[in-house]
Amino acid sequence: MERYAQAAPAKVNLALDILGRRRDGYHEMRMVMQTVSLWDTVTLEEGGEGFTLSVRGMDLPPGKTLEQRAAEAFFTAIGQPAPPLRAALEKRTPAYAGLGGGSADVAALLRLLREGYAPDMPREALEAVGGQIGSDMPFCVRGGTALAEGRGDLLTDLPPLPDCRFVLCKPDFGLPTGPMFARLRLDGSLPRPDVEGMVSALRRGDLEGAASRVGNVFESVLEPPERREIEGIKETLLRHGALAAAMSGSGPAVFGLFPPEAETNRALAELRARYTQVFEAEPVGRLL
Repeated sequence: MERYAQAAPAKVNLALDILGRRRDGYHEMRMVMQTVSLWDTVTLEEGGEGFTLSVRGMDLPPGKTLEQRAAEAFFTAIGQPAPPLRAALEKRTPAYAGLGGGSADVAALLRLLREGYAPDMPREALEAVGGQIGSDMPFCVRGGTALAEGRGDLLTDLPPLPDCRFVLCKPDFGLPTGPMFARLRLDGSLPRPDVEGMVSALRRGDLEGAASRVGNVFESVLEPPERREIEGIKETLLRHGALAAAMSGSGPAVFGLFPPEAETNRALAELRARYTQVFEAEPVGRLL
């Protein structure tokens, strides 16, 4: 196998709703997800001993990595022994931010493995391998604009988000996904985003209609200090011309959705004066 490289684009949740807890312990989700042009880079080549991963830009957690688990699941799925592989990851997307950076990295690795070892493997089969590792990995394998249901792994392609721009900002604290789910009170009191309305707006190419339905139920369970920080970032984005602003995933990264003609420099400058992780991005289409 030659040395291959893949971009690993981040995602934002344009709308995120949680319908309840499933019997399998996961939550029933309904989300509109969008790939954006903020990405890590994953490279892969044969060699070394077993599976090795080097990372530039963050520290690896102890134990077997998600990337190694994904590689093992891939070769099991295609019925071949795994060769020795060297993977390398250059991080740019903030980790533990609600932007799907870790899942995007695994998804990029899976696309590389398909390219090198099973080019005829159907996309759905590769997504199923990703789904063994994490709920949002099938979307990260596919990319583009999609409605995600079930535990996040049941995907329906949607028309591309109309031309627009994003400003992304991660505040200087983390919000681990597990504890954020534990905060939820699934008693019908959560303020729910209009996912169906957003889907309809996307199908008619209505950017403002989609923007008016941006929302995330996790914002309703933020603690007061977290809420003040998140709301402050959203206010900055809206004041400088964003059509909508919301937290992505379980947070704490916030995105602002701007029309294509909008000037984003003032929003970027004000946020960069307060935060170290601020980015501009555009929508990205299907990856596979």
